[in-house]
Amino acid sequence: MRYGICNLSIVPLREFPQDSSEMISQILYGEHFKVLEKRKKWSRIRIAFDNYEGWFDNKQYLLLDKEQYAIIDKLDAQYSLELVDVLQNKKDQLLTLIIGSSVHSSKILEHKFEGKFVSGKQDKTELINTALTYMNAPYLWGGKTPFGIDCSGLTQMVYKINGYKLLRDASQQATQGDPLSFIDESEPGDLAFFDNEEGTIIHVGLIMEDHHIIHAHGKVRIDRLDQSGIYNSELRKHTHKLRVIKKMI
Repeated sequence: MRYGICNLSIVPLREFPQDSSEMISQILYGEHFKVLEKRKKWSRIRIAFDNYEGWFDNKQYLLLDKEQYAIIDKLDAQYSLELVDVLQNKKDQLLTLIIGSSVHSSKILEHKFEGKFVSGKQDKTELINTALTYMNAPYLWGGKTPFGIDCSGLTQMVYKINGYKLLRDASQQATQGDPLSFIDESEPGDLAFFDNEEGTIIHVGLIMEDHHIIHAHGKVRIDRLDQSGIYNSELRKHTHKLRVIKKMI
């Protein structure tokens, strides 16, 4: 088994081993993973944080040995808190960081980070505060940053920064947590899931106070939430059909 770590700011994870393939997620600085298959130009990887799999360009990561991988696994996770920050590599060159980057891994990479970070499980009340940091971020399929993010990327990153693990896709996240019967039973930070006509979970957002929800739809935005789903006051219609509400923590 081979192991790797992302030593760059943001790298696309693709469905197939080619640049033109769909981006299914992103790898942020410091994320480590197992290399399941290594070809001449591409590697199929499994991310340690959520076991998500995809193809990664070989030029955009560094190999680790088994001991280094184990060390990172044992470190207390630290995630950068500024929307954009920087660190210095071994050549004293600056490298841009995005909020939620795994700066605890900088020890293995021998990089110098002096910015703000968060570590450990935070109070549930911090979830919405973190989500608001992403307000107006444009929707991007597979995105995980304020420069482009999808619905499950938003929920995963918000929970991750606050010390909790969610799976990557909305349909996967819907298998976690405990279901609630009514919106009035929910607390800010609980997740609402939405399905299509076939009954497939296709969307997720974070419940706020007073029957509102923050979610990524065109951009990260706040809309009304009722027992039918998400009501967009600008369009004057429901845009998503509510399937289930889950309490994750």
